[in-house]
Amino acid sequence: MKQLIINIPDMQSAHCQSRVNNAVKDIEGVQIQNVEAGKITVSVASDTTKSEIVNAIEKAGYSVSPEKSDSESDCATGCCNN
Repeated sequence: MKQLIINIPDMQSAHCQSRVNNAVKDIEGVQIQNVEAGKITVSVASDTTKSEIVNAIEKAGYSVSPEKSDSESDCATGCCNN
């Protein structure tokens, strides 16, 4: 499985995080690893699953911001995935 970090800048409150979690949790081949303010981390079975996740998040009313690349950071410590 491949790990993806998806940036969702307008998902900040616990209520918003719950809505995104509920939108994504039933997608086949997806395991939610972490939901926190501004991002969701998931493990996926295939690359085609990412578009399903993005569509589910957008359908729930949230925008997804572009990523540089999956699970990579310009920061040497991996602390900044913006």
